[in-house]
Amino acid sequence: MSSGASRARSLVPVSVAVLLQIVVLYAPSGGGGSPFPNFDKLVHAAVFALPVFFALLARLPWLPVVFVAAAHAPVSEFIQGTLLPNRAGDRWDVAADLAGVALGVLTARFVGTRSAARVVKDTPER
Repeated sequence: MSSGASRARSLVPVSVAVLLQIVVLYAPSGGGGSPFPNFDKLVHAAVFALPVFFALLARLPWLPVVFVAAAHAPVSEFIQGTLLPNRAGDRWDVAADLAGVALGVLTARFVGTRSAARVVKDTPER
């Protein structure tokens, strides 16, 4: 498989995660009842962690990925609070979003380190 095709394939999970984030954040309604208190904070963290995680695994440059994701957190809450009539902006959602960005970075770093170690371990010595 060519490197271009491999690169395009690695961007599919990033695209799906970003699409999921957009749907969750900008749907006209908040999605119904929560199974437990502050469940929405977990959802916010997850929808920010996933695109960051997959983008970093796809080897997109980490600084722009983290900057765009972190900037999107307050912007999304502002849009929810001002432009979506059935939604509300919440500073604690911004905190959860930023925690998700950090979680995505840490998880990608952990997975990347483990993958690199596995490649080194599985490489035959000459």
